[in-house]
Amino acid sequence: MLLVMDVNGPALEQLSRAECMRLMGTVPVGRIIYTRQALPAVELVNFALVGGDIVIRTSAEGKLAAATRGAVVAFEADSVDSFGHAGWSVTVVGQTRAVTDGTEIRGLERVALASWVPGERGHFIRVSPSIVNGRRVSGQPWQGDTRARDL
Repeated sequence: MLLVMDVNGPALEQLSRAECMRLMGTVPVGRIIYTRQALPAVELVNFALVGGDIVIRTSAEGKLAAATRGAVVAFEADSVDSFGHAGWSVTVVGQTRAVTDGTEIRGLERVALASWVPGERGHFIRVSPSIVNGRRVSGQPWQGDTRARDL
C-alpha cells in the first residue's frame, strides 16, 4: 500500500486488490464501460460480487448484452463524500461472459440482484477481473473559493 500525503491537504492511498474488491462490495451501483458501434459507452448498473466476479443482470436482447459478449470491459465503482473531500474509486478491467449454465443461472437468481428498471432481466453477465486499481483520498474540506458556481 502506497500512501502519499501533503501536510496541507488530503492523503491519497493506492489500494490493494483485496481492499478494492471489499470496497466494491459495499456499494450497489457501478459503471460498465464497453464498446458499442466502435465507440466507448458507459452505463450505470446495479451489480453484485459473486465468487470474485462482478455480476450484472440485464435483458438478453438489450444493447449491453449484445455488446459485451466475450468482450473486454472496464467497470468502475466509487463512493464520495463531497463535503469532506474524501472517497474512493475502484476500476476493474476484465473479460465478460454470458452465463448460460442452468445451474449457475439458478444460483445467481438467488443473489439479491434485482434490476432497478422494469422489464424482463433474466440474462446475467460476469466480468472476471484481470486488472484492479483503486485509490482512496481522505482529507479535509477545501478552503478555497466557496461561492456558488453555475455548472
